[in-house]
Amino acid sequence: MSLKKSLLAATALTCATAFSAHAQTTVTIATVNNGDMVRMQGLADEFTAANPDITLEWVTLEENVLRQRVTQDIAAKGGQFDVMTIGTYEVPIWGAQNWLVSLNDLPAEWDADDILPAIRDGLTIDGELYAAPFYGESSMVMYRTDLMEKAGLDMPEAPTWATIRTAAEAMTDKDNEIYGICLRGKAGWGENMAFLTAMSNSFGARWFDENWAPQLDSDEWAATVNFYMDLLNNYGPPGASTNGFNENLSLFQQGKCGMWIDATVAASFVTNPTDSTVADKVGFALAPDNGLGKRGNWLWAWSLAIPAGSDATDAAKKFIAWATSKDYTALVAENEGWANVPPGTRISLYENPEYAKVPFADMTLKSINQADPSAPSVQPVPYTGVQFVAIPEFAGIATQVGQEISAALAGQQSVEQALEKAQALTVDEMEAAGY
Repeated sequence: MSLKKSLLAATALTCATAFSAHAQTTVTIATVNNGDMVRMQGLADEFTAANPDITLEWVTLEENVLRQRVTQDIAAKGGQFDVMTIGTYEVPIWGAQNWLVSLNDLPAEWDADDILPAIRDGLTIDGELYAAPFYGESSMVMYRTDLMEKAGLDMPEAPTWATIRTAAEAMTDKDNEIYGICLRGKAGWGENMAFLTAMSNSFGARWFDENWAPQLDSDEWAATVNFYMDLLNNYGPPGASTNGFNENLSLFQQGKCGMWIDATVAASFVTNPTDSTVADKVGFALAPDNGLGKRGNWLWAWSLAIPAGSDATDAAKKFIAWATSKDYTALVAENEGWANVPPGTRISLYENPEYAKVPFADMTLKSINQADPSAPSVQPVPYTGVQFVAIPEFAGIATQVGQEISAALAGQQSVEQALEKAQALTVDEMEAAGY
């Protein structure tokens, strides 16, 4: 090869390399360490194969840590992440602050009109969709059908809390490490307080009255927490004050829980024979009530959103459109079966005859449709949100309250002391915030 041709070839290679480096976009994704999100990460090669100019970097965190990291980053405009996994609590607050990028321009084939109205409404502010739901959920009772049969009991589709207590007592066999009920005890506004806030609605409790006066010293909150303590202290596993979603999932899969009241999304994990020793012995029921008109179930979506500080917005939208699409659902079904597709987001999924065969599909949809974020409690409230209060101050307040209740569950103080402290700190925080 002549010197001239060699120089030309070298120049071409240098230019191509420079162009390739320039064209490559890195999308950094912050996500939670639950099963559906881990599965998404495992299937992401499908996305990068179709989009070779986009590199995905994953930051996978425990739920409480994820919330802390993404909140700090977006408030400080840190720009660490291009895609954040956030919930129905954060989206309306952050969207109103212009901290998130609108997703109204996702491709037509993404089909925004196919999103379940209950889920879509919680992610939309003034007509702008600020997050795409990866999966939606409510909460429900998951129970061991064999243990119920052994106890001579039948679980109704719509149980009361009294039904749950009776069943928990009957199924408890501590000598064989079988506990009648597993519930969240780990402190956190999205851990024990998500469960307890939803539960409190069915007991007639509320966080605030119509004038934003805190109500944690009410008889209804005392009834809620005392009933919860009774269940876990008498029929729950040891160390319940440190158990969150993942810990209880593991206990249930090991056959150590008679019942577990938690996210509907857990149904695919407890019925998966690869991971669950009781996969063929699980039944489902609506979250309990007390006959007051409200059930103790929540409404939530883990969604993908783009912080306004991202410098890879177009690539991030491509990824979000892929991860929350009908095609992604089909990809999971092909690889993992219909029972493991992300639930609770699309109308078309619940109209699919293949998905209708999944044993928990109908109960999940019924549970989602039971939740009413605009009127969550028996009494009137000035806020929206079923297992949270949609104000910026709530996360900090409820985390502190959760710590007090978790300490009571661990035997470090009484319920009365915990709620007294909870009321005092909530009053202080709300006054400081100007309510």
